[in-house]
Amino acid sequence: MKVAFLGTGLMGLPMAQRLLAANIDLIAYNRTPEKLEPLKAAGAEIAAHPYQAIRAADCVILMLTNAVAVYSVLLSDGASSNLAGTTVIQMGTITPTESKEIRDSVVAAGAEYIEAPVLGSVPEAKSGKLTVMVGAYQDQYQRYLDLLKNFGPEPILVGPVGTAAALKLALNQLIASLTTAFALSLGFAQRQGIEVDLFMQILRESVLYAPTFDKKLQRMLEGNYANPNFPTKHLMKDTDLFITEAKSVGLNVSSIKGVRQILEAAIKMSFANEDYSSLFSAIHSEQ
Repeated sequence: MKVAFLGTGLMGLPMAQRLLAANIDLIAYNRTPEKLEPLKAAGAEIAAHPYQAIRAADCVILMLTNAVAVYSVLLSDGASSNLAGTTVIQMGTITPTESKEIRDSVVAAGAEYIEAPVLGSVPEAKSGKLTVMVGAYQDQYQRYLDLLKNFGPEPILVGPVGTAAALKLALNQLIASLTTAFALSLGFAQRQGIEVDLFMQILRESVLYAPTFDKKLQRMLEGNYANPNFPTKHLMKDTDLFITEAKSVGLNVSSIKGVRQILEAAIKMSFANEDYSSLFSAIHSEQ
């Protein structure tokens, strides 16, 4: 089986490298050719245009920024005509509504469609320990299980297309809300003269604790948001997707809208491309 990997950014590159390490025949495309150099050096075939990668492959994996990028790369006139007989595995974060619409277009072009968004960041992508959530038919899940195991040890079949995309957004909403809540409490404790070590000791011993707090603590204390595993702008994008989809099913989104304001403030402070723990600085800047 030959795999086309479209989108080799922060997460896509180590994921594609996992496939090469497993001796999978790989052809890769990225709109920024320089990002393909590590894959080329490792033996991947490089495509100058998306349609070339799609035409050469049995399976197409997408790790793109958003649904707009998916349509541009996968479903433009030049690319979609090459889809017949292939299977598309969409692994980026998009809404369930978008995923179903893309599925319909892919199926209309004579191809199969699976969604398989992942939970985790760059370290998990490099080590093959991502949580892979699959939206597919049972037989599709079984056929592509071994391929998906290159990214995570136990890919989980969530349900039909749309359910895995929804679960991914639900979890990313928790990333945004938990990190914001922790940053606010940390900042409050500091301004009240409470030692950070004592605050963390009590927190770690309580049912309130989440491991992500310790993962982000040092970045927040140092104000060092460089070399992100997940940039602020991406969390902002996912938060917007969640708000849109949650409103469409009648949920009250007031709390996450407040989180969005903090993320927006961090982006205005020039932290768009920095780690999303930068929202701590946005909270500290508000008087």
